[in-house]
Amino acid sequence: MENQTEETLIVRDFLARQRTKLANERTLLAYIRTSLYFIVSGTALMKVNDLENVKNLGYFSFMISVMLLIVGFINFFKLKRKLSKGRYEKM
Repeated sequence: MENQTEETLIVRDFLARQRTKLANERTLLAYIRTSLYFIVSGTALMKVNDLENVKNLGYFSFMISVMLLIVGFINFFKLKRKLSKGRYEKM
């Protein structure tokens, strides 16, 4: 089944490959959603004026958000490249 084009696959294998592609996109969207949650929480923590150390937690939340975006896009494109080459079984 390795290195077969989309046209030569049987229906079961073709559908499995399509499900994997959709799962990859869904995972990227989950990374983006989580990153947005960290941005919102970081903004809320920055607006708290009563506590001094909470601002540092807000900055940390922003860093985590950026790191999640980077990791999400790296994983997305790495898996997309493996799927296009037909080597998705060896992940």
